[in-house]
Amino acid sequence: MGALLSLLEQSSLAQWLRVSRWGYASVNTLHVLGIALLVGAIVPLDLRLLGWRRSIPLVPLARLLQGAAIAGLLLALATGPLLFIGRATEYADQPLFLTKLTLISLAIVNALVLNLGSGIAHATSRHLRIAGGISLLLWPAIVIAGRFLGFVAD
Repeated sequence: MGALLSLLEQSSLAQWLRVSRWGYASVNTLHVLGIALLVGAIVPLDLRLLGWRRSIPLVPLARLLQGAAIAGLLLALATGPLLFIGRATEYADQPLFLTKLTLISLAIVNALVLNLGSGIAHATSRHLRIAGGISLLLWPAIVIAGRFLGFVAD
């Protein structure tokens, strides 16, 4: 595995990201924008799932916010590996990095279970509250893990 990680770090793309004045900054900016779009859409939806602002119809709100969240997730998932390859061996050795990947996986599974099961429109209020609560815990934890990773990985 170490050889593969080293190979990634030595790739021309990884080297360009490390030395380019605008390369890393652009990719990092796109990653942050993706996270902002994702979390900015998920938090109000999670709060609605928990019962806040019940006067707002859930299904149309979910359609709107989930579309934005998916766009943000796809942008973050597209740029995250690019940020990873610049310091692949260092990140892979960090327990915090594995924690972040695990939390992302759990958050995505949580969303899929809610949407692919009975769906938001037909889920029980208990199921909505559980899914919203889990999501509201996981996504901020992912952001925190990601921010800390940039400072503890040496």
